[in-house]
Amino acid sequence: MKKVLLLGDEAIAQAALDAGLSGMYAYPGTPSTEIMEYIQLSLDASDRNIHHEWSSNEKTAMEAALGMSYAGKRAMVAMKHVGLNVAADGFINSAITGVNGGLIVVSADDPSMHSSQNEQDSRFYGKFAFVPCFEPSDQQETYDMIFDAFEVSEKYKLPVLFRITTRLAHSRASINLRPALPEKKLTLPVDPLQFVLLPAIARKKYKSLLLSYESLRYENRISKYNIFRDGEKRDLGIITCGIAYNYLLENLGDTINDFPVLKISAYPFPKDLIMDITGRCKEVLILEEGAPVLEEAIRGLLDNGIKIFGRLDGTVPRDGELNPSIVAKALGMPVVMGNPVPTLVKMRPPSFCSGCGHADMFNSLIEAVKSYGPGHVFSDIGCYTLGALPPYNAINSCVDMGASVTMAIGASDAGLFPSIAVIGDSTFTHSGMTGLLDAVVKNSSVTIIIADNSTTGMTGGQKSQATGRLVQICEGIGVKKEHLRIIVPLRKNHEANVSVLREEFEYKGVSVVVAVRECIQTATKRKRSEKSNE
Repeated sequence: MKKVLLLGDEAIAQAALDAGLSGMYAYPGTPSTEIMEYIQLSLDASDRNIHHEWSSNEKTAMEAALGMSYAGKRAMVAMKHVGLNVAADGFINSAITGVNGGLIVVSADDPSMHSSQNEQDSRFYGKFAFVPCFEPSDQQETYDMIFDAFEVSEKYKLPVLFRITTRLAHSRASINLRPALPEKKLTLPVDPLQFVLLPAIARKKYKSLLLSYESLRYENRISKYNIFRDGEKRDLGIITCGIAYNYLLENLGDTINDFPVLKISAYPFPKDLIMDITGRCKEVLILEEGAPVLEEAIRGLLDNGIKIFGRLDGTVPRDGELNPSIVAKALGMPVVMGNPVPTLVKMRPPSFCSGCGHADMFNSLIEAVKSYGPGHVFSDIGCYTLGALPPYNAINSCVDMGASVTMAIGASDAGLFPSIAVIGDSTFTHSGMTGLLDAVVKNSSVTIIIADNSTTGMTGGQKSQATGRLVQICEGIGVKKEHLRIIVPLRKNHEANVSVLREEFEYKGVSVVVAVRECIQTATKRKRSEKSNE
């Protein structure tokens, strides 16, 4: 059996390839990005002509994967947790249509918000949509689960949610690989109306979905990952989910066998498991990464007065990642702290890369908007969000992908003038185009600055769907040519750029300024590659 050293993300990708994947769909978002990147670099994926191109956003990725499934082939779609919000319409309805070929939806949650706006728990989506959910505890389990997830998907004709968190996604372990399976053949649905959600059809399919969800509780490919081991010490029983099991192991080691421990790594789980451990113990500690999803479910199941400790009562912090020290404290064990790490390098806030075009763009924007006073600039998700920090202090919002444009429209409707949006090229094609269409239709008094660095910079320089297309897209949406301006954000162009921005700020209608300058990081890599190929 071949062994390889893989990140959790890479284990998902390799398992999908080995399980007969035909299509991979995704939009980059930490901590999920490496799943698609691994497949894009895979010679096996290229040799087999597996689809592995980035999508414009998570919704289009989800729906394209569903289309691959419609044709009977195995597909996977990956995103970070907030991306699942974007894909939610297709994801939730796909549970009602069901699938044809196996379909796995990977959602990478980011507790502690290392690179995210919130720390929502994707398991809520699994429960809400009534689909099976896998939550691996380590990289080997991650790899093995993908095979079972595809089988469960095809057996029950349901999409499967695969939930990971940051630590699992970005830590490495040795993986035992399985023999690769062949891809499925193109096979259309037996029922020609399976994917037609007219109300009369959807009502019947929803009833069927509810019945399927109940039967999933006893499916072996799910139940085998929910393991109960009894122990002699009955004062405290411990229930863990996913990666939290590793933190428990780190604290208890061999003595873990002294306690009754229930490891939950797949959902839905049968009530019997919970009744078994809680019936043996005086108290129960629940350790789960993210929200108290399991804890709330268990409290709803029990009526025996047993005391439950977890995130809801403060034994485990309500926010942030788990770690061994938090688990030790929850177990009543001493928390051992090492010596403080000496300060070798002075802490500094994140900043634009040296030579970044966004810096020059913001310098021009700051001067151009100065006479209007503060509070006029709405921004978006990307490298340019750093414009909120000193020395720029240039933006007033960063809510979700595409919100800069639509918030600027709403503020303009309220009477704010000028109302300015700053959005990146990749974010614009992700979810800014529809907002621009609203602005054009309403002839809103807004200026939209598209910071075009020709890549998806914040997540590592992935391909941007907007590259070379922005002007045509804006013209097609209806922006007037005389108010569709292009600037190059360089210091030598500062005065000219300020002049262009001031002119468009004064225009009482829709104007778009495209600030075009290649990302300094991707430009450096490109030039290095070109030089090596000479």
